[in-house]
Amino acid sequence: MAVLVTGMFMSVLDVSIVNVAIPTMQRDFGSTTEEIQWVATAYSLALGVIVPVSAWAGDRFGSTRVYNISLLGFAAGSAMCGIAWSLNSMIVFRVIQAIPGGVLPVVTLTILYRIVPRDRIGAAMGMYGLGIIVAPAVGPTLGGYLVEYVDWRLIFFINVPVGVLGFVAALVVLPRFPGARSGNFDVWGFLAIATGLFTLLLALTEGQDWGWTSYKVLILLTVAVLSLALFIVIELEVDNPLLDVHVFRYWPFTNSLLLISVLSVGLFAVLFYVPLYLQQSQGLGAFEAGLLLLPQALVMAVCMPIAGRVYDRFGPRWPAVIGLSIVAWGTYELHVLTLETSHGKLIWLLCLRAFGMGIAMMPIMTGGIASVPPAMVSRASAFNNVVQRTSAALGLAVLTAMVARSQAQFAADRASLISSDTAVPVLGSGPSGSLAGMYATYTQLQTLVFVEAMDGLYMVTAAITVLGVGLAFFLRSGPAPKASGEGVHIDVG
Repeated sequence: MAVLVTGMFMSVLDVSIVNVAIPTMQRDFGSTTEEIQWVATAYSLALGVIVPVSAWAGDRFGSTRVYNISLLGFAAGSAMCGIAWSLNSMIVFRVIQAIPGGVLPVVTLTILYRIVPRDRIGAAMGMYGLGIIVAPAVGPTLGGYLVEYVDWRLIFFINVPVGVLGFVAALVVLPRFPGARSGNFDVWGFLAIATGLFTLLLALTEGQDWGWTSYKVLILLTVAVLSLALFIVIELEVDNPLLDVHVFRYWPFTNSLLLISVLSVGLFAVLFYVPLYLQQSQGLGAFEAGLLLLPQALVMAVCMPIAGRVYDRFGPRWPAVIGLSIVAWGTYELHVLTLETSHGKLIWLLCLRAFGMGIAMMPIMTGGIASVPPAMVSRASAFNNVVQRTSAALGLAVLTAMVARSQAQFAADRASLISSDTAVPVLGSGPSGSLAGMYATYTQLQTLVFVEAMDGLYMVTAAITVLGVGLAFFLRSGPAPKASGEGVHIDVG
């Protein structure tokens, strides 16, 4: 478990840790804001394309072998990113890094379900959750420190020794799972879902800049919907589907995906907007903002293993109901943030949310995957990762559009209250002093409307989470039935 979690933690951590270094990369590469964003966008798009292939590769070539190769591949891709000499080379190397990075979480979950008995799966998933939820929360703190006090390239180079050591440990510790799936690769299914996820993620990523009603975004969304619909048709007809959509016949699994979407939206919305609030509204540096996010990561790290044991004893329903209720309450309380909100109060609210998320996420995910037959676990885990990434991107895109619209409306409302004879502060002497005063007034206005817009975002996120509480009541209650033997399942054909 330690070997599995280390490799997967590294790949998930890289999603959030790089965001802190984006401004520094922009300065070093001499690129525009739109150009440098492709460092993150290219990684996300490549992940969306490769995740569906992960389950097939693990079944075809053996989960352990694919895991080992992915560890080395991720270390190599990270080294390439660390030596990138231009923006174009960085984007190419990020795509290379994303290919094994997208495979690792899927095959990790597959191996986990093969080596752990069903009646102890909750405790194991508690450790797995350290990578899924804690890694993104730790990223801003670690990345902020490396960027401010060392060198941004170290956020990539640090993966190299971890990957190599993880590869050696995996060779020694992990059991061998030979490939057992026969049949040709589902080329048409892959092209359909790759096109669908690529166009969907691209539209969600660029929608704010291009305009949500622009032809480019509307065309991308149309292609995404048609491609994903075609993928479902193909998978129902072919003999060896890339992803078996029959997993959706199991309502507990489908319900868990809906709940994971709710939690993913709440998690990444806070991870994205709270650092912005701290840096833009309260003037903190990247590392200082990251330090304030660290306590919530520690809370989740403590709660995850505990939640796993609670799941083994009581099942997923009550941990999910209680956890989601706490998340909804904590998120609602964030809507009272102001420019003067103390850091102590903010940390308390973030830790409250982290506690709820820590006791809810793994029981939800574990209960869903445990409801499918062992032979379908790899395909279920692939869908799990696809839903996590697309729901987080979709939710963040929609919430960002809402924040932008609210900012524009609040700014217009406040501007209408200012008359032509309203006094403007003068900072300095002469015309430049008046201009400086006007700029300071404008900056303060923008900061105020940003905080107001964030307050609305948290209320919407809290309402979505409340809906999740209702879905959580449909989860299973009580411990999972004990397996009739050990948890190792070699034959997955």
